[in-house]
Amino acid sequence: MIVDGLRLEPALFAEVYRQAADQLLAATRLDQSAPVMEQLSAGLDAHFDYFAANRHTVLAANRVLAGDPVIQAIITGELAELRRRLLEATVLGDGPTHLVSAALTSWLVFVRVLCVDWLTNESFTRAELHGMCVGALKGALGAVLDLDALTGTEGGL
Repeated sequence: MIVDGLRLEPALFAEVYRQAADQLLAATRLDQSAPVMEQLSAGLDAHFDYFAANRHTVLAANRVLAGDPVIQAIITGELAELRRRLLEATVLGDGPTHLVSAALTSWLVFVRVLCVDWLTNESFTRAELHGMCVGALKGALGAVLDLDALTGTEGGL
């Protein structure tokens, strides 16, 4: 496999990507003492920082090797861990758990796909990326939770 002009063995790339995914998970720890929106905003910023810092690896994994079962297993595990953390660290798990879990998984995939588009096309700003991600989360969770009650404010997240 050739990535950015370098020949890379699939097993070696999978290990590099696994380490990058571990770095993302380490960078996206949530602070349970902070308000929900602050936790989510900080998590998004860490996610965007990770994607920007690992641009070539992220693009290779999500475009060139998207169908590779080893890479897919890493991505699936990463998404599952991020969803678990969101449910555990926030009061998001207080709603109908299966619906909230499904909404979060879908939102995390949305964030990943949008980040890849942001890196690939550079057709919108990081602030616009952040706004779209927060808006999508509001839409997804608003269908299954009372966002005003969740955040203690009118207008939800």
